[in-house]
Amino acid sequence: MANILVCDDDKEIVEAIEIYLLQEGYHIFKAYDGEQAIEILKKEEIHLLIIDVMMPKLDGIHATLKIREYSSIPIIILSAKSEDADKILGLNIGADDYVTKPFNPLELVARVKSHLRRYTSLGNLNSDNNSLYTVGGLCINDETKEVTVDGETVRLTPIEYNILLLLVKNQGRVFSINQIYESIWNEDAIGADNTVAVHIRHIREKIEINPREPRYLKVVWGVGYKIEKQSD
Repeated sequence: MANILVCDDDKEIVEAIEIYLLQEGYHIFKAYDGEQAIEILKKEEIHLLIIDVMMPKLDGIHATLKIREYSSIPIIILSAKSEDADKILGLNIGADDYVTKPFNPLELVARVKSHLRRYTSLGNLNSDNNSLYTVGGLCINDETKEVTVDGETVRLTPIEYNILLLLVKNQGRVFSINQIYESIWNEDAIGADNTVAVHIRHIREKIEINPREPRYLKVVWGVGYKIEKQSD
């Protein structure tokens, strides 16, 4: 069963989250600031991190930035309603999702399950022979879950990988923000605009030489996004 690290300076919130996740059979690690979270991540095999934005010593934003230097585990940010800018910033630097306080614990558990399914799938081999997708110099091997651009390996989070794979598999087809969100998150696309846009921007920064003039991931204004077909 998965190991989940819960980090919040409010011990009551940590304990409440722990109760619900233990009921699902997960093994829980607890931290109360970003520094503690990083220390646990270095010592233990953690499969998903839930982390609050506002904490002493090292906040959730800066902790996420440091963690993304060496780990691609799913990260869910907890954020108060007044911290919309922090939520977007968190997604920008590599968080996969956010949950707004006060939150429904069952919603949080559902999001944990969803992200763990995607993360686990990135480690599983796929016996499908048709697992290699190429668009120009962009290549996705869905068997090894490896992405390369012009031969260089690109490190993506599970959400970024799944968005890119969706678009590459359907190159030339335009997907609206709602279609992308519903396909990847498997839930209704309510308030999905910023979430999808941030992940798209992050993917561009990793696969494009010049994200301002993208070769692969194009926006169709007023419609959505697509992977541009490349001529041979």
